[in-house]
Amino acid sequence: MITRLEMKNFMVFRSNLAVGFSPKINVIIGENGTGKTHLLKAVYGLASGSQLFNKKLDHNNAEVSEEDLSEFLTKRFLRVFLPLENKVGKMHNTGASEKAELKADFSLDRSIKISLHNNSQTIAIQKDHNYQQYRQEPVFIPTKEVLYFMKGFVSLYQRYELSFDETYNDICVLLDLPSQRPELLHEKSKWAIAEIEKICGGRFIFYGGGNVTFKAGNVEYSANAIAEGFRKVGILARLLETGAIQPGSSGTLLWDEPEVNLNPKLLQILVEILLELSRNGQQIILATHDYVLLKWLDLLMDKGKGDEVIYHSLYRNTDSKEIVVESYDRYQDINQNSISDAFAEIYDRDVSRALGV
Repeated sequence: MITRLEMKNFMVFRSNLAVGFSPKINVIIGENGTGKTHLLKAVYGLASGSQLFNKKLDHNNAEVSEEDLSEFLTKRFLRVFLPLENKVGKMHNTGASEKAELKADFSLDRSIKISLHNNSQTIAIQKDHNYQQYRQEPVFIPTKEVLYFMKGFVSLYQRYELSFDETYNDICVLLDLPSQRPELLHEKSKWAIAEIEKICGGRFIFYGGGNVTFKAGNVEYSANAIAEGFRKVGILARLLETGAIQPGSSGTLLWDEPEVNLNPKLLQILVEILLELSRNGQQIILATHDYVLLKWLDLLMDKGKGDEVIYHSLYRNTDSKEIVVESYDRYQDINQNSISDAFAEIYDRDVSRALGV
């Protein structure tokens, strides 16, 4: 799991931004343009080195040179961030004179630090401390629901330049993995899958190659005939079914706006599932704009069960206009909370109208 991220002069982040992560649930909030998705993708990119190391290990060659790592992370960041002209230097903060730096600390004393300039062709490795021992592969669930375009997507992505970043390809690959044997699944994974199937009234069937259907009883339907919200939570169920998410052993789960396409009524059970996964060793980092999701996290978290939810609020400094972050372990303590402010304003106006004020 990741324990800390530091960024400077990278994308929208100018001044040094440091975030300490809980091993349980982390929630990134902030207005549009404050870098929530960039932060998630930075974590994903830096945690993705495990893919290279695991691949080398599978081929009985655990040694990865600095050049290999630089080449891998360069391709990774280009495909995840899709900078203008596909150039590394375009990920450097516009107007910054110093180099951009990113550093990630992981559990068990492992870390990686990289840098780039506005004219860089590749990402430079500044420091690598036991990084090659980090083997947990992260999972990134992007904002857009993928089941409706999954068929043939991976083949197209590998051959052509598509207007999708690599997180969409990665999630489609994970969804197409074979199901794990039931006896190997975590008990909470089985419980979560059953809860999601109860919500949806059936289960999604993955035949490979992105061919997905939905089965309710003895009747099978096209996945595209099923509500988007059900397809969204169906993705989580499938990731648990394949073991891509395995509480206690899998890498960090990063989820960008899980509330998209979900009816607010579904958010309570989703939060209950996420809390149970985190109680059993799954680190989770979410970015959200949704008040209902935030409040269910606030109301359902139970410190008696060891729950921990850290809220990381991104906002622009009034004077410098640079993005800063403040972290809180209680929802009600958040100072910069545009989501809560917006709902408070709606409530006040509604009350005023009812009173005829």
